Amino acid sequence: MGHLKPRYTCPLMGIQLDPELVDAIRAAESVVVMTGAGISAESGIPTFRDELTGMWENYDPEQLATPQAFERDPETVSRWYDQRRANIAKCEPNAGHQALATLERWQTKDRGRRFTLLTQNIDGLHRRAGSANVVELHGTIWRWRCTKTGREREYRHIPFPSYPPLSEDGGLLRPAVVWFGEMLPEREMMTAQRECESCDVYFSIGTSTQVFPAAGLIQLAHASGARTVEVNPETTPVSNLVDWSLRGPAGTVLPGLVERVMPPTGT
Repeated sequence: MGHLKPRYTCPLMGIQLDPELVDAIRAAESVVVMTGAGISAESGIPTFRDELTGMWENYDPEQLATPQAFERDPETVSRWYDQRRANIAKCEPNAGHQALATLERWQTKDRGRRFTLLTQNIDGLHRRAGSANVVELHGTIWRWRCTKTGREREYRHIPFPSYPPLSEDGGLLRPAVVWFGEMLPEREMMTAQRECESCDVYFSIGTSTQVFPAAGLIQLAHASGARTVEVNPETTPVSNLVDWSLRGPAGTVLPGLVERVMPPTGT
């Protein structure tokens, strides 16, 4: 990757954005965005690094989110995921989610170009904010899979009537998310790789870039010639490698950036 440029933040934080970054986004035929837990944390959704509270304070989330845990104790695992659904249902998309939805509409509907939003988050907030071309690399907590038939469907009613919940075919239901030790879905990963190989600008937003294979997509985009942008309050392993590192929360940085990129209404 190229040498790190000065860390510009959005105008709302008092520092002007690099005009070259604005020009790169405007010129892009294809934009790819990868989001991680940080953007959802701004909406009040805990990350996996956060300690569990209440009845779950003695549990390790990394021990609950495994196929082995579900096989051993499907009731406890499904209760935990149902509680997560209930907590997520109370949260709303933040300004970062909304800015990305706005950028997508401008890039695709107004200009007829490509925009792909890759996310490691399972909460569905991007879709609720209005994003359309969303690739959920780790699945979604709102879809559950029958362990008997493999069929999936969306379940929005909270709470489930029993634990573990059962499908219409009588099989145990498990959340259609990627657990520790499982492979990412092949179709979604192929889509992500294809888009990264052909994009002009790649954003890494609110992710530690430490969870592979998704973390390797920024390397793929760069190797394919894309300009790379990081938006994160903290430094990450790619901060000194990307073309632009915007230091701040997505809900603060992205609205200012999108406002700069899009032309004034009526022009």
